[in-house]
Amino acid sequence: MWSVKFSDKAYNLPLAQFRSFVKEQQLFTSGDKILAAVSGGRDSVVMALLLHAAGVKFSIAHCNFHLRDEESLADENFCRELAETLQVPFHKADFDTSAYAAALKISIQMAARELRYRWFEEIREEHQYDYIALAHHQNDSVETVLLNLVRGTGIAGMHGILPKRENIVRPLLFLTRNEIDEIVESNAIAYREDHSNFSSKYARNKLRLEVIPQLKELNPSLEETFEKNIARFASLETLLYSTVEKLRVELFASSDGCRYKINLEKLKQIKPLELLLYELFRPFNFNESVLKDLINTWNGQAGKVFFSSSHQLLLDRNELLLFPIDRSAKEIVKIRQGQKEVRWENSTLNSRVIPAVEFNPEVNPSTAYFDTDLLQYPLQIRSWIEGDWFFPFGMKGKKKLSDFFISEKISRAEKAEIPILVNGNGDVLWVCGYRSDDRYKVTSRTRKVTIFEVQN
Repeated sequence: MWSVKFSDKAYNLPLAQFRSFVKEQQLFTSGDKILAAVSGGRDSVVMALLLHAAGVKFSIAHCNFHLRDEESLADENFCRELAETLQVPFHKADFDTSAYAAALKISIQMAARELRYRWFEEIREEHQYDYIALAHHQNDSVETVLLNLVRGTGIAGMHGILPKRENIVRPLLFLTRNEIDEIVESNAIAYREDHSNFSSKYARNKLRLEVIPQLKELNPSLEETFEKNIARFASLETLLYSTVEKLRVELFASSDGCRYKINLEKLKQIKPLELLLYELFRPFNFNESVLKDLINTWNGQAGKVFFSSSHQLLLDRNELLLFPIDRSAKEIVKIRQGQKEVRWENSTLNSRVIPAVEFNPEVNPSTAYFDTDLLQYPLQIRSWIEGDWFFPFGMKGKKKLSDFFISEKISRAEKAEIPILVNGNGDVLWVCGYRSDDRYKVTSRTRKVTIFEVQN
């Protein structure tokens, strides 16, 4: 049983630096409620102690990914006892991370990341926390920049981990890993060690354990150097965005604030072309491959249309026409976890959750069944979008919804009225009344089944 009697005098914490960093970066105010993500490792424990010492209103949130058997349970108990010691609320979630990763064909690390961030946001909204606090430090930021460089990145990938981004704050970014180690050791602070952190099979660990030590032989002040470089890259990013905004004002002529005419000859002259083109169209959700296709065809294929998830570009002879995709003014409805009924246009969608042992499926096009653990809330109901695709249940490979509608002999007018159920990660879950997605089906590993029924 781990316990500690917390006292400002008992611990030598960098409280003044912590408060100064929070104030300088405008992370949160004294009246804000913070949800602190605590794994039990030394970084997150130090963050919890600093939040407590600073008098911040906070709660502890812990994810049990069930990847390390008894050690995972010991981590959970440790974090619960820490919350009891500090007399703050405790939130906990259990995830079948391996099953989730296998179903979505992603790595365990990516699965754990998706699961925890989704759950943190659900808890934040449900309990009305202002911010989610994560215990990243300066070395994490260095590792992130190096990973981005190895994998390929734009300038945004060079600024490392930001202290604040939307509802996420990182109040430990003023500390290095060595400084946190010194705080823990000098104060004999208890924590849990995740031994997977010492395995070089994970890319981030390989950087931390093998690459960065060699870089530090070349530059012992590596963290300090990166901190300065990251600040420079952030300034360059600000300069880039300022330049792009000026270009957008110059090139994008708008009559109503949502439809634009763009002078094609002027657009071709911007340099560097691909970088600025991507940034110009980024707010309209166009990706690099679509924009490269635009560059390759804009000299001779007038009439071609390019799509993003929200907009379309029509290539005319002397200009580009940019406008939102016509969704026939149909709304997008969010479905919160636990919500049993929602309306979309003329349709009603009902849902319920049952244990997998009670699952007895019926063949009914108005009903769809999903593995509850694979759903990422909030879900959405909307009309279909050009470019939508899914893996039809019982079929191999993916299929565009436009092709699916043709195979089902659904008219243009009819398909606009069909509700499309979409997962929180953007995947199409169900063409309601027709076919669900095979990736989210109920399997032998399913623990709970979510049943959706559509009524017109």
